[in-house]
Amino acid sequence: MMPIRRRQFTAALAASASLLPLGLIAPAALAQFRVEISGIGATQLPLAVTRFRDEDRSGQPLSAIVRSDLERSGAFRVVDSTGTLDERSQPQFTDWRGRGADALVSGSATRLADGRFDLRFKLWDVVKGEELLAQALAVPAADLRLAAHRIADAVQEKLTGERGVNATRIAYVTRAANRYALRITDADGEGGQVALASPQPIISPAWSPDGRRLAYVSFERGKAVVMVQDVITGERRAVASFKGSNSAPAWSPDGRRLAVTLSRDGVSQLYLLDLDGEGLRRLTQSSAIDTEASFAPDGQSLYFVSDRGGGPQIYRLPLRQGQADGAPERITFNGAYNISPAISPDGRTLAYVARGSGFRVMVMPLDGSVPAVAVTDTNDDESPSFAPNGRLLIYATRSQGRDVLMTTTLDGKIRTRLLSSGVDVREPAWGPFAQ
Repeated sequence: MMPIRRRQFTAALAASASLLPLGLIAPAALAQFRVEISGIGATQLPLAVTRFRDEDRSGQPLSAIVRSDLERSGAFRVVDSTGTLDERSQPQFTDWRGRGADALVSGSATRLADGRFDLRFKLWDVVKGEELLAQALAVPAADLRLAAHRIADAVQEKLTGERGVNATRIAYVTRAANRYALRITDADGEGGQVALASPQPIISPAWSPDGRRLAYVSFERGKAVVMVQDVITGERRAVASFKGSNSAPAWSPDGRRLAVTLSRDGVSQLYLLDLDGEGLRRLTQSSAIDTEASFAPDGQSLYFVSDRGGGPQIYRLPLRQGQADGAPERITFNGAYNISPAISPDGRTLAYVARGSGFRVMVMPLDGSVPAVAVTDTNDDESPSFAPNGRLLIYATRSQGRDVLMTTTLDGKIRTRLLSSGVDVREPAWGPFAQ
């Protein structure tokens, strides 16, 4: 049978992974990213974000963070923002309309006596000439980037009615000089912390629904083992270390169980188990390879990849009370090789990777109303993962000889490349909204 995963990691000699507590990471360990945005959206609101007063004293490019966040969302087109303005100033709306702006963000960052920063901003409707939103935040210097992301989210929600995802987190794996690291960063790839460093591969990170834990596959024991790690304390434990391979963890929507791929009984099949490693139950019964599970948000079905039809395709298995409740139904029919299913938070959209002239991320509505479409222009895509608002996808690909991460809007019109310095970056997983 043909393998399902494109990247095969062979088990190496067992070695101890070094665990680094979050919050105790040296600056040199952080990923260094910059953002490049390409594409033209069909409908974008023209918006200006002026430089925040005294932001150069904060140590963070606050206005640039807000600007990049809003561009990356695909909902905004940033226009000329030169000039001096803060939240206390009355904008000259005629001037800003002349620059093509429909909305305007201005603000300031003032250092307080206790070392915190008084961060203030206002959002203006340039067309109507009125204030839409004003907020003030007192934040530690270490939280200024997060505060800027929250400003971008507040602006996006006010102007579009949709919750922004800039204050959420992503997890991904880096490789440099045969060293692997599981990293957790802001949604723009900055502000990173190393959750785990190892000489052995780390693959398939998956966030728990509450964002407090990560499941992933580690090879440090000389074979593939599914681990669960607390992202705050760093505490971790093996939850699937059965005979054979243990891989592809996926959280149930209630966060109480994991679906995993095990080869304990021969060929790789899907199983469900509790977080303590108990309560193991087999979900699929086939002679084919069944892997890469992904739960529907309501927990009533499980999407997975199987080559039971001769080549890898995506299937849906109905569930009832943690048990299979009927036969799997094939979902993808376009092309001979479709893998890596990801389901949008509203359960309406499937993203996956299809092989044609290359490997590209595809998006299709699960109601079958329109055919699947490619949303990338690269040829070596892997691991699509939805943002928690369902409006963006993050995925891994290759560009200019490097493994990189990119995001795309669901129409493929706005793509963002997160460029790292000197490391290959794979296996992205977008975390949930903070709870």
